[in-house]
Amino acid sequence: MFFVDTIEIEGLGNRHYLAGGAHAAVAVDPPRDIDQVIAAAARRGVRITHVVETHLHNDYVTGGLELARVTGAAYLVPADARVSFARVPVRDGDVVGIDSGLSLRAVATPGHTPHHTAYVLEEDGVAAVAFTGGSLLIGTVGRPDLVEPRLTEQLARAQHASARRLAAELPDAAAVLPTHGFGSFCSSGEAGGDSGTIGREKSVNDALTKDVDTFVAELLAGLEDVPAYYTHMGPANAAGPAPVDLTAPAVADGDEIAARLAAGEWVVDLRHRVAFAEGHVAGSFNFEADGKLATYLPWLMPWGKPVTLLADGPEQLARAQRELVRVGVDRPAAAATGTPERWVRDGEAPAYFRRAVFRDLAAEREAGRGPVVLDVRRDSERAGGWIEGSVHIPVHQLPQRIGDVPAGTVWVHCAGGMRAAIAASLLDAAGRDVVAVDAGFDRAAAAGLTVTLPRP
Repeated sequence: MFFVDTIEIEGLGNRHYLAGGAHAAVAVDPPRDIDQVIAAAARRGVRITHVVETHLHNDYVTGGLELARVTGAAYLVPADARVSFARVPVRDGDVVGIDSGLSLRAVATPGHTPHHTAYVLEEDGVAAVAFTGGSLLIGTVGRPDLVEPRLTEQLARAQHASARRLAAELPDAAAVLPTHGFGSFCSSGEAGGDSGTIGREKSVNDALTKDVDTFVAELLAGLEDVPAYYTHMGPANAAGPAPVDLTAPAVADGDEIAARLAAGEWVVDLRHRVAFAEGHVAGSFNFEADGKLATYLPWLMPWGKPVTLLADGPEQLARAQRELVRVGVDRPAAAATGTPERWVRDGEAPAYFRRAVFRDLAAEREAGRGPVVLDVRRDSERAGGWIEGSVHIPVHQLPQRIGDVPAGTVWVHCAGGMRAAIAASLLDAAGRDVVAVDAGFDRAAAAGLTVTLPRP
C-alpha cells in the first residue's frame, strides 16, 4: 500500500505532494517553506529519500534543493533544465525505487516548459498516480507562454502531444495530481474540478478531446497577462534558492514608517480591507494577508523594493512572511503590529476613505454627480460584461497608469472587493478621492446599474 499526502498552497493555487510507502517517500515539487513537507513525513514516520522537480517553476521559488540538503535525499531534476547546482539529471524512462513495491518513472512531457517531466508512481509495476506538474491539469493544461514568446506555439503543440502521451500510456484509473491549476496563473484555464483521473480527463480535457490545431488556437487566444514577478522565479530556481529566514523582522515605529514612505519604499498593510478603509497610514497600500497576497503584492510592487509590513498581530505577520518567501520576497525591511494609531507619528491621525456597494453607486449616478467608475478586473472578466461608461485598468497595471484615471471622485470595483481595495489604496496614496466598492460584480445590474454585455 502507498500513500499520497497533498500540501496545498491556496494563495498561489498550487499543490505539492509527499508520496511513499511504509518506510520511504518522495517529495514532488516542494514549496520553499520545507518545514511543511518535513512535518508531513514525520507524521507518516517515513524518510524522504527522493525530491523531484517536474520543471523549473515560473510562479514560485522551490524548496527542493534545500529539502534534499536537509534530508540527504537524492534531488531529481529534468536533465535538460539548465541549473547551477549538483542534482541527479532525469531523462525520459528513468525509474527509481521509492519503497518496497513502489517506483517512480519519469515521462518527458514538454509543453509548459521544454524540459517538463511528469512522474508516474507505480505499485508492483502498475501505474497508480501521475504527478503531472504543469502538464496535464484538471480539465486544462499548463500555459506554454512562460519561457520565451517565440516558443509559445511550439510548446502549445508539445503540450497537446504530451497530454495525449499520458492518456495513451496510463490506465484510466490512474490519478492525475498536478502542481498547478487550482488558481495558479501557470494554468492556461480554470481547473475543471478538484481531482481527476486519466479516464475523466479523456472526456473533459481539451487537449484530449480536440484536434491539435483547434486546441492550440483556442489555448493561445485565451492566455492572460503573466504576473510580473514570474520573470524572476525561473532564474532563482535555476541558480539554487537559499534557505529561508522566517524570524520576525525589526520593529518599526511611526517615525521609521514615515521615513520609509518618504524614501519611496513600500509600506503594506495586511489587515482586512474594511479595517484599512476605516483607518490607515497615509501612503500605505492594502494587500490583505488572507487574500492572494503572494500573487498580487509581488506582481504590483517593483521587484527588490524594500517593503515594510503592517499587521494586526504577530500571527498575521508570520503568515504573510511565509507566503512572501515562496515568491522570493525574502525579508521585510521592517514590520509593526497593532492598529494604525500606533503606526503614525505623534500628533498625526490615520487616513481613511469611503466604502460602498453597487446600490450606492447607482444612487450617485441617479443624483447626477457623475463619478468616475474604475473597473480593475482582468480583460477576460470584463469581456463578460461591464458597467456602462466605466474605465478599465486591470489592477496589475494601475501602479504605472494612475495618471490615466480621469479627474474626479473614483469609485473602484472588481469582481468581489479584494482587488478594488488594493486599487483604492493605490489611488488614495496618490492623493485621489476614492470610494471602494466592496461587493460582487454579479450584483451590479440588480442594483440599478446598466451592465453592457458583449455582442454575441
